Amino acid sequence: AEYRFVGEQTPGGPDWAFRNSGVMAHCQAPQTMTRDQSFPVCVEVQLLGGNGVDERTTANVCTPGTNIVLAGKLELQHCINSTSPTFHGDQWVTIEVEVHGAGRIIHRINGETVLEYEQPQYDERDADAQKLIIGDDKLIGEGYISLQAESHPVEFRNIQLKVLKE
Repeated sequence: AEYRFVGEQTPGGPDWAFRNSGVMAHCQAPQTMTRDQSFPVCVEVQLLGGNGVDERTTANVCTPGTNIVLAGKLELQHCINSTSPTFHGDQWVTIEVEVHGAGRIIHRINGETVLEYEQPQYDERDADAQKLIIGDDKLIGEGYISLQAESHPVEFRNIQLKVLKE
């Protein structure tokens, strides 16, 4: 897919939501969400745009109700930055997310790998995720794909899905 941030942030939007969007993979089914749930349980590929001055990576991973394994270590940190450059202005950026079920997930920006991790799993400390765990298996091998918007206009185009042969 390609994305770009355009225009101005909605008045009153929080600072952290400036040029902030995302692609959510392994997202929980909409019918399993509660009315007061603040965010779907998923693995989020966080898309961020620059402010024209400061460095700000994109294609980071955020884990609402989930955890991942990065470099062989279970990560409990909510968001982990990628190694991408910063994209200021309204330019189109190509994002590719390669998901291998409950295995490896790769984030690419403009064809370059910027983050790689594995074993997406439900966070048993999270009340919303607890409802989705079946037995002892916390690994997440499938789910919905969702596009996220915060309080800044974002455009997507050329959205393509490809089934990978494992």
